[in-house]
Amino acid sequence: MYFLLKNKRIYKGHQIMINHHSMDEVKLFGFWPSPFSRRVIWALKLKGVNYEYIEEDLPYNKSDLLLQYNPVHKKIPVLVHGGKPIAESLVILEYIDEVWPQNPLLPKDSYERSVARFWAKFIDEKGPIMWEFYLKFGEEQEKAINNSIEILRTIEEHGLEDKKFFGGDKMGITDLVFGLVIHILVPMEEIVGVKFIKEETFPRLHAWIKNFSEQPIIKDNVPDYSRVVDFFKRRRETYRLSAHPNH
Repeated sequence: MYFLLKNKRIYKGHQIMINHHSMDEVKLFGFWPSPFSRRVIWALKLKGVNYEYIEEDLPYNKSDLLLQYNPVHKKIPVLVHGGKPIAESLVILEYIDEVWPQNPLLPKDSYERSVARFWAKFIDEKGPIMWEFYLKFGEEQEKAINNSIEILRTIEEHGLEDKKFFGGDKMGITDLVFGLVIHILVPMEEIVGVKFIKEETFPRLHAWIKNFSEQPIIKDNVPDYSRVVDFFKRRRETYRLSAHPNH
């Protein structure tokens, strides 16, 4: 809970200055199966921020507002706060953490904050490589599977280590970014017929998935699993037909 005192806020025993800008209208442009807009939804929910969600019809029917607010990349997610747009999910997460300081996503310590940023960026960049196996076939798929295993091994051994969450006992920015494994990787595994994160292969990541998935903010804000599977099944078949038109 927090209490207002003139232009200061008392939050869990700590006094901070109110950012009146934080009270401005918040909108989020997203796409329901996207892990990038999903991590922003989790952050807003974790912070207790009220927002309007605008679902985009992607990839072929982008709204004029999306193109107006993100003319450079023309992609979701876009957070609009007080009429000002912020693009790119990692940038949005840090913006949210600065404007709404409750339930911090980044540690206070400068070094620990740099470590969290490093792993969030690493996972964000390696994400597309981790799910390449889902869009590959034959020998190329085997190579992609090995690449995914190596990335996951690096994340477990050097990122998560022996901690409950990447930052310790509480969820932080890296956890929200790595949340793509429950939202994207697991359905893709089912479609392809492989399983990466098992208790015997990646015990610490396996425990992390359980801890992360059980957080109320997470489990109450994930799309229907069967709907996600159906979506990615159709996408994979479309890709297969375009990549191998004679098969």
